[in-house]
Amino acid sequence: MVLAVTRKSKIKELIQEKKSVTVSELAKLFSVTEETIRRDLKALEEEGVLIRTYGGAYIDEGVQNDVNIKIRETLFVENKQKIAEKCAALIHHGDSIFLDASTTSLFIAFKIRDKRITVLTNSLKIANVLADSDTVRLLVTGGTLSHQSMSFLGYGALNSMKNYFVDKAFVSCRSLSMEHGITDSNEQQAEIRQLAIKHATKSYLVVDHTKFNKTSFATIATFEEIDAIVVDKRLDDEWRNFLTELQIEIIECE
Repeated sequence: MVLAVTRKSKIKELIQEKKSVTVSELAKLFSVTEETIRRDLKALEEEGVLIRTYGGAYIDEGVQNDVNIKIRETLFVENKQKIAEKCAALIHHGDSIFLDASTTSLFIAFKIRDKRITVLTNSLKIANVLADSDTVRLLVTGGTLSHQSMSFLGYGALNSMKNYFVDKAFVSCRSLSMEHGITDSNEQQAEIRQLAIKHATKSYLVVDHTKFNKTSFATIATFEEIDAIVVDKRLDDEWRNFLTELQIEIIECE
């Protein structure tokens, strides 16, 4: 049996390396109950090591911070729901759209199941949500399945996407910075999003307020490449002026 202090030290190392952990994986790894792991995570949160969420924990630092989708699905749910409602109102019968593998796009998928549209996605979760829709024509990219994001990535995904163009692309990111543009923690995900923006008549960047003034590992696009930004809260004057100057449409949920 691993001592509690040793276990907490190992959890600390793991989360520094992986950026997110789930309760179930840690319970399995250390052969203890999930309740024990929850107590460990609570103690580590009190020490300021991590941020707890339903089903696990994460840290919000590092340029390669690629948080597991199980954790991301529990973060800022109300904010993402608001963004999804705004985006759903922008999608009309007859549109062809791209939805990326972000949790915000997953929320959008739930709101458009009754629309007569074509949806292209590299997300397995979105494909599952739309699979039983009678009105959505669904296209899923090829590629290698990433369990971290439950999405298809790599050469196969990029290669199949090159064949398609859409009216509207809804793309998220890990970070936005006036200096460094729109960036992602995962370079393969960044490549998919980059191509989606290039192959869309109109591209929408969908982001919550936590992603501003940060920079991640790989470039997705410059601000000049996007047409509109959908954000959960009212932006400060500096960001509003910056985006307005670039003629980017700002769609705020508050």
